[in-house]
Amino acid sequence: MPPKAIGKGKQAGGASDISRRRTTRMRGDGDDMTDMGEGTDAEDWMHSKALVKPDDQLDLSENQLKEEFTRILTANNPHAPQNIVRYSFKERQYKQISSVDQLAIHFALDGNMLHKDSDEARRQMAKLGMPDGEATGLSLVSQAVQSEHAGSEGGEGAGAGAAEGDEAKEEGKDEGRDDAATPAPAAAAGGKKLTNQFNYSERASQTYNNPYRERGTATEPPPRATFAGSVTQWEIFDAYNEDFEKQYQAMKAKQIQKTPSIYLHHHQLIQEKNKEKKVVPGRQAEEKTRKKLTITETQSKFYNMSDDVTRIQNAAQIVERMVNQNTYDDIAQDFKYWDDPSDEYRENEGTLLPLWRFTFEKAKKLAVTSLCWNPKYKDLYAVSFGSYDFMKQGNGMILFYSLKNPSFPEFIYETDSGLMCLDVHPEHPYLVVVGYYDGSVGVFNVECKEPVHRCTAKNGKHTDPVWQVRWQKDDLENNHNFYSISSDGRIVQWTIIKNELIYQDVIQLTLPEAPAEGPDGTKVSTVGCGTAFDFHKKNDYMFLVGTEEGKIHTCSKAYSSQFLDTNLAHNMAVYQVRWNPWHPDIYITCSADWTVKIWEVSNKTTVDTNSENTENISSRKALFTFDLNNSVGDVAWAPYSSTVFAAVTADGKVFVYDLNINKYEPLCEQMVAVKKKTKLTHIEFNPVYPIIIVGDDRGNVTSLKLSPNLKKMPKEKKGQPAMDPAQREALEIAKLDKLLNMVREPTEGSKAPVATEKK
Repeated sequence: MPPKAIGKGKQAGGASDISRRRTTRMRGDGDDMTDMGEGTDAEDWMHSKALVKPDDQLDLSENQLKEEFTRILTANNPHAPQNIVRYSFKERQYKQISSVDQLAIHFALDGNMLHKDSDEARRQMAKLGMPDGEATGLSLVSQAVQSEHAGSEGGEGAGAGAAEGDEAKEEGKDEGRDDAATPAPAAAAGGKKLTNQFNYSERASQTYNNPYRERGTATEPPPRATFAGSVTQWEIFDAYNEDFEKQYQAMKAKQIQKTPSIYLHHHQLIQEKNKEKKVVPGRQAEEKTRKKLTITETQSKFYNMSDDVTRIQNAAQIVERMVNQNTYDDIAQDFKYWDDPSDEYRENEGTLLPLWRFTFEKAKKLAVTSLCWNPKYKDLYAVSFGSYDFMKQGNGMILFYSLKNPSFPEFIYETDSGLMCLDVHPEHPYLVVVGYYDGSVGVFNVECKEPVHRCTAKNGKHTDPVWQVRWQKDDLENNHNFYSISSDGRIVQWTIIKNELIYQDVIQLTLPEAPAEGPDGTKVSTVGCGTAFDFHKKNDYMFLVGTEEGKIHTCSKAYSSQFLDTNLAHNMAVYQVRWNPWHPDIYITCSADWTVKIWEVSNKTTVDTNSENTENISSRKALFTFDLNNSVGDVAWAPYSSTVFAAVTADGKVFVYDLNINKYEPLCEQMVAVKKKTKLTHIEFNPVYPIIIVGDDRGNVTSLKLSPNLKKMPKEKKGQPAMDPAQREALEIAKLDKLLNMVREPTEGSKAPVATEKK
């Protein structure tokens, strides 16, 4: 846009320039006169822009020069990275991003424009001496330039001289350039708005935009079908066999060499099962048992190996429990709702209702050596298997059974030596400690097939079978520890420190007899054989020890060579000793001499440190003695009453007593063993449900439900709040003390009769 105010000198000079431009022409070699411009300035411009042709420049024809080359500009940045990945928290993996940032910044400058009404703008205008009216519509810099230009025009003469000087300068500058130069504008009269002092040229380019496209895919929904039917265990077994056959054929076709022997062996077993084989009649039963064990072992290995079965393990376990619940629906209903109505018509008698029988094929030739309920899951219990026969020692086993699935164990662990005992940790139910027949102890984690800790001959292994193990409270450094007792006379404390078992002998059981002479004349000290022990419920430093000699030692962790008290309790080996869960001074014992006895701890449980004798045998008598007419394998207190206990005998019977109802006769005496000559070995009360489990020497575990007369509890009075644990404990202690006062030995002279069962 040309300026509006031009000086007089500039007008005169402009006219002469126009006349010269119109007469200017350019002549070429051999060409006609061609009008290239309108003045000498154009000729000067052409001379100044003359091109120098390099020697190696190509000679192009006119058509080649007029040829157009089209370039399509896109907004994509060729240098933008295409493989940027970001972590997806939803899918928990790194994923490549689909959109790439194509923006490239070549230059960036932060502006410093201020609003005219802001405080900073007003301070700058006040500093430059500019009134507010003149600043309307102008930037601060333009306002300053205008004020300087207006100040230079002091009068007309001075203005004319300045115009002539400017004209001379402009003429000198126009000699080498076009008229594109813009002269300086004159002062705006009357405060008029000044025009822009700069020339702008607009440039535009057309870019190619990618067209939008929509893509869609139409698919047919997969076909659906509704199927319903009843499933039995035989159908599931046949379906698994068919699946194994298909997988074997697929592996054989692809020639997979990972584990072909297991599949081939399993395939051969299926073919052998379908064929009729002639077996010698005398060995028919043995051959059948061997085939069943082999098939079960092969299937268990296949389950551990197959990833497909592992992925559906939880679902298959639920389905298996549902099938078992339907199969044993009548037993499940009895477990939940059955109460013998005939107990209303008999006050001093009760019954046991057989519920589930837990059996496992590979454990049929082993004896149940220990039972223990899980402290967290009340329907789950652990069973250890071994052999009490010295001449028939072999492998052992740990099985975890659930009342929800009586047909198959939840966990199976096989050991290289027979197991004699086990115990589940009360606070960490996944830890199980076991005692072996070879004298070693081990700690199992239910998630591992092998023991995580096991002692050897180098770190305190017993020399005789370990008959009992018990977890104890963690030490001051929060290390797990447990105790074990063996026939070698040692009671050992084991501590798990990091990945190592550290042992410490707590006490050595010795006999008061003089040392025996060996074959070469050396004297050998005789040691006692420990068979059972139990720690006090409140004072964990005190514990009871039963021996094969029939003695009961009251021991303390503080004394390693002396006993607090020794009682000649039985005439034969003591099989079990247990504290009463309610009364702190009462414990019960059972023995091979056919008796069950209830004892009270002597008040004189002090040790004379100056005495050289390691034990002082007392002549105390039992508070209660019950003769069961056969060897008593185990005895257990009921968790719901201080006066109820149960025992099992070698002739297959279960006895349940309630001293509060009958101090002489059992309320229930029931045969549990199915076959003759089956010995019952162990018994345990469930801590919540009114049932007991009984194990025998044929690998069977039987669950029994107590009738109402066998599970009587104190009645709560109407309108009164429920008793808290402390009140309940005081009530149970008072109930038992009331019975004990009738049979306790008097302190002075007089004697009280001892309640003895008469058969």
